[in-house]
Amino acid sequence: MLIKRCSIFLFSILLASCAIYHQKPLPRGSAFLHILPGKQKSYAMDQVAALAVLNNPDLKLARDDAAIAHAQAFAAGLLPDPQFNLGMDFPTGNQPSTFTGISYGLSYDTTALLTRSFAKKEAGAQAEKVNLTLLWQEWQIVSQARLLYVKTIEQNRLLTVLEANRDLQSARYKQIQQALQEGDTTLDVADADLTAMNNANKQITELKRQINQTHHDLNNLLGLSFDVKLPLAAQINISVLDNKKMMTSLGDILNHRPDLLALKAGYQSEDARYRQAVLAQFPAITLGLTRARDTSNVKTLGLNIGLNLPIFNRNQGNIAIEKATRQRLYDEFQYRINSADSDARSLLTDQTLLETALITTYQELTVLRKAANHAKIAYHDGDIDELTYRTFQIDFLNKQADEISLEQNVLSQRIGLQTLLGGQLPMKTKKDIT
Repeated sequence: MLIKRCSIFLFSILLASCAIYHQKPLPRGSAFLHILPGKQKSYAMDQVAALAVLNNPDLKLARDDAAIAHAQAFAAGLLPDPQFNLGMDFPTGNQPSTFTGISYGLSYDTTALLTRSFAKKEAGAQAEKVNLTLLWQEWQIVSQARLLYVKTIEQNRLLTVLEANRDLQSARYKQIQQALQEGDTTLDVADADLTAMNNANKQITELKRQINQTHHDLNNLLGLSFDVKLPLAAQINISVLDNKKMMTSLGDILNHRPDLLALKAGYQSEDARYRQAVLAQFPAITLGLTRARDTSNVKTLGLNIGLNLPIFNRNQGNIAIEKATRQRLYDEFQYRINSADSDARSLLTDQTLLETALITTYQELTVLRKAANHAKIAYHDGDIDELTYRTFQIDFLNKQADEISLEQNVLSQRIGLQTLLGGQLPMKTKKDIT
């Protein structure tokens, strides 16, 4: 009767705590979106970044990994279960006045109780590390989405300029060919114009391939099918950065960079693991209570104590491992701080150089635009020939292509800075500039 009750009791406990299996069949096809969410006419940079965070396939996997890590951190903070022991002795032979002997009891390893506070601290820090690592991955995806957005806008702008340049080069070459037939120019001049026209066609072909690759990369990043055309808002403003405020925010980088905060949480988790290893060198004590009845029907109540003797092992190997691991995390944290500071300062310096070059290009472009307009008027008035007019237009378009490339570099650098420093970049106001 007693055995039956114990069996029912144990079975009830196991049944109540058991997880239930649910089948999950694998998908049978692509999960890329074939229709854009919402009905927007165009997407600005921040909207594209938000779409990437919501729908990026890599982030979905990262969130799955985070769920696994959270489950592991949860498991690390759980206490071990107690042990239930049951034994039975059956008399053999024809012996009068004998009974079936039975013993049962509970035992528990108390070491887990001593290290529980540090185990919970380790699990909490590990969970925070997982959250911050996921946040940093989201930052990286946002940065990639912004870079591809800028790349798409600037490549399409450049394509327009290169096609206009190609048309002018083609018209110029036809004019040179006619002049060559009439004996008004030399073969080397015609050959140079043919080379320029061929180079213009090569540039357009290569740029179209790059545009196709950028479209593929952006759609993959957003979880969209390749056939989906994402309408982008083509307006990108370039303001002047406030370098003084940038340097101030650089000093506060430890408080908002998710990767550095994740490293900090990982160090705290490892420090707690090291403390657990130190405590585990002390003897592990196992306590247990037993109740028994022997074959002569004598009933007893007993206490069991198990004690590890710290003679040979004393957990010194695990202590050495955890201590070395903590030192490695300490050095990595210092290295990452140094790298973050150095990278940000390098980008700031490079940004200043690019901004100066861009301002110079704007000034040169203004001069060339005026010259091209004057050449157009002069050509219509008959003051210059068509060849000279087209030369002015080609020079203007070439400088416009330089401007687009510089703008793309400036914007890409700023996106990198925004990722390194976090938040919006401080810009100079009109009052600051004047």
